[in-house]
Amino acid sequence: MSDQQNQPIIECVDMNKWFDEFHVLKDINLKIKEGEKIVICGPSGSGKSTLIRCLNRLESHQNGTIKVDGITLNDNLKNLQNVRKEVGMVFQHFNLFPHLSILENLTLAPQWVKKQPKEEAEAFAMKLLERVAIADQAHKYPGQLSGGQQQRVAIARSLCMQPKIMLFDEPTSALDPEMVKEVLDVMVDLAKEGMTMLCVTHEMGFAKQVADRVIFMDDGQIVEEAEPETFFSNPRHPRSQEFLAQILH
Repeated sequence: MSDQQNQPIIECVDMNKWFDEFHVLKDINLKIKEGEKIVICGPSGSGKSTLIRCLNRLESHQNGTIKVDGITLNDNLKNLQNVRKEVGMVFQHFNLFPHLSILENLTLAPQWVKKQPKEEAEAFAMKLLERVAIADQAHKYPGQLSGGQQQRVAIARSLCMQPKIMLFDEPTSALDPEMVKEVLDVMVDLAKEGMTMLCVTHEMGFAKQVADRVIFMDDGQIVEEAEPETFFSNPRHPRSQEFLAQILH
């Protein structure tokens, strides 16, 4: 194996982030290999969402380093554009354009950013809509779809850019309980295909099924990381134990 293949696809070294006086991320050290599936969990306000938003610079960090696919994230706009081409993100709220059809939502970025011809972008988008089982909704508008369907559209839209890495920020927390499974099923399929994934979620069943590692955060720090089996059966840190006792009834 070459050194390049040994390099992590995501690496944070002593990374810190403040919102004014509030120290939201404290000395984050994290290495993620290509193809790894990471679930990040922890109480509200622990810094989980801020951490993954820093990985494509939706939030900027103040010190330490973040490298994504060998590119250092800083104020260099070209670096940022190159990273964002490689990283897809799915949010808690679907962030679809309400005035565009589902198909138009999917083809906008490939046409503008990748300069893909319209027919090519549409053909690929339809394949992805088939993959998330909503090809029949292509010409509807987001407001005509259920929450679960809109979130599957949001996942397909991210995949249209053919990213190497997918970031999920609590993708099921805004959904009605009966819609959660349909979104998680799509994410499970993605994981099986070998996509590098970081997912902030409270869906512990998904973590057990999919994650290579579970990262537990509290008060802006990574408190514990372990394989799911170890994390759920034998968490070491008292804060992890307390958190699991509350959510695993």
